[in-house]
Amino acid sequence: MERFIIFALVGLAAQLVDGALGMGYGLTSTTLLLSAGIAPAVASASVHMAEVVTTAASGISHRKFGNVDKVMLKKLIIPGSIGAFAGATFLSNLTGEYVRLYVSTFLLCLGLFILGRFLLLKNAQKQAPTAPTNRFFIPLGLIGGFFDASGGGGWGPIATPALLSQKGMEPRIAIGTVAASEFAVALSATIGFMISLGPEKINWLWAGAIMLGGIIAAPIAAYIVKSLPTRVLAVIVSGMLIFTNLNAIFKYTDIPGSAQSAVFIALLIIWVPLTVYMVRKEKQIARSEQKRVS
Repeated sequence: MERFIIFALVGLAAQLVDGALGMGYGLTSTTLLLSAGIAPAVASASVHMAEVVTTAASGISHRKFGNVDKVMLKKLIIPGSIGAFAGATFLSNLTGEYVRLYVSTFLLCLGLFILGRFLLLKNAQKQAPTAPTNRFFIPLGLIGGFFDASGGGGWGPIATPALLSQKGMEPRIAIGTVAASEFAVALSATIGFMISLGPEKINWLWAGAIMLGGIIAAPIAAYIVKSLPTRVLAVIVSGMLIFTNLNAIFKYTDIPGSAQSAVFIALLIIWVPLTVYMVRKEKQIARSEQKRVS
């Protein structure tokens, strides 16, 4: 019962992150399950089973608040679903001790990607609007869906920044549309895992706990997406992903424990001041906006 409550809280926190950033539910949940010693394919299958319900709740909530573009949603669903099914089949058929290394490395890279996306890339919202074409949506859906299922998460980190990079794209529309389309991606991945692994391989108790927390958090996340300082949250979430998955990767190396500790200390020295800096910067931006309005 204690573990069920803990995982429910993790699902709640993960959905808050996902609803605010347009990414993070699968990443944080899968990272937790891997840390608990769950096999990568089983971890991803359990998380995607939970996501079938949480993404439906999230999509409905985002649509209610007007954060979903129906045209973009339809263009993302089909290629995303195909890619997710292929990714689930791929991961389910991987064998050997290095499967966990593959997943942890992928999650680490996504943590770095999230950090770079919210700190370095320019905001395209203020540029002249352009309508993305099928040449944009088809490869985006296929790649995002495949890595989401095979890596335990990735639809949001891949699809959301790609949409935000389009000229004139509103952040809330990009986040809401990606969140809504993830239902189809999660469903296709779950079907792929069911066929390849069998339903008995999915940890239904843990999936239910993560699912429950996500359902509770979905409407809250959709509401706060317009006002939450996303760059601060991005720094915190990416830091957690980097630390946790780097630790998993170190287990496959012969790097001495002292050297590993030095790496983590160096990361802390960078990460903590960066988080403080982003908090202060967001407060300054908020004050500037208030002065401009008044």
